[in-house]
Amino acid sequence: MERTTEPGPTAGTVAVILNWNRADDTIRCVEALLRSAPAAPRIIVVDNGSSQGSRDSIRARFPALRLIEAGQNLGFAGGSNLGIKAALAAGAERVVLVNNDVEVDPRCIARLEAALRAGKEAGAAGPIILTAQNHRRIWGAGGVLSHRENITRLRGFGQAQNGRFREDEDVDYLPGCVLMVRREVFEKVGLLEESFFCYMEDVDFGRRLLDAGYRNRFVAGAIAYHDASSSTGGGYTPARKYMNAVNSVHFLRRHGTWKAWLGFLLFDILGLPGAFAVATMQGRPLAAFAKMRGIIDGLRGVRVTPERVARYVRSSR
Repeated sequence: MERTTEPGPTAGTVAVILNWNRADDTIRCVEALLRSAPAAPRIIVVDNGSSQGSRDSIRARFPALRLIEAGQNLGFAGGSNLGIKAALAAGAERVVLVNNDVEVDPRCIARLEAALRAGKEAGAAGPIILTAQNHRRIWGAGGVLSHRENITRLRGFGQAQNGRFREDEDVDYLPGCVLMVRREVFEKVGLLEESFFCYMEDVDFGRRLLDAGYRNRFVAGAIAYHDASSSTGGGYTPARKYMNAVNSVHFLRRHGTWKAWLGFLLFDILGLPGAFAVATMQGRPLAAFAKMRGIIDGLRGVRVTPERVARYVRSSR
């Protein structure tokens, strides 16, 4: 009797993981990918200029793993692009970016690949992402562009996983923490935009993908677990708020409509005094100040750099 089985990853799928001073996270991420069923993708780890010996730890745990050394911190976009280029040069038909603070469900990779096989109009696919701390809490189910504060919004963020998002559907963009992309999309659209350095590069990529006639496909049956406290601390921290603010303006310069600019003026710029007051009462005024500084720098055309981010990381300690 013939049996139908879920299509699994082939040799054409390559996972790219970016590491920066967090070897334990990267090792857990690789181990989760190796548990993928019915087969694991090939894996490339890019070390983004780590200074704490994490490269040696990764090599000791996975001696056969391909590890590319960037030599410096190129940001998420630049470091990921090194891995994407290596994957494409090795013949990858699909590349899946996986944050090192993410652990994928064993069926995640196969289900993302199946979604891309279903139709060529799907240029990228992403899973429902639950928090690592609570597997019943949603971190994101794809993203939408908004004319309100912060320009973008993760669907379902912070909500309980109570049966929502059960159907595959198209979204405005897919978070870069788990993002599978067809080879032909990179060839037509290009790689991640490195001028974003970190944050909003996935939103920019999703927008460019849509402009090229492809779809960003949210895959409800694919699951990943995200510890949203990576190298910049996650959440409402000075470093994260600064980078998001700078890059929100950068995104608007590249793609903004008059409605988007108006929403940014009303909800982000004019709303800054209120946000600063609330943040101060909650004991986090530095993050609100960093957002204000980021908006100013973004309007001045300043770009995110490791040196600028380091100032806000130090200020939060």
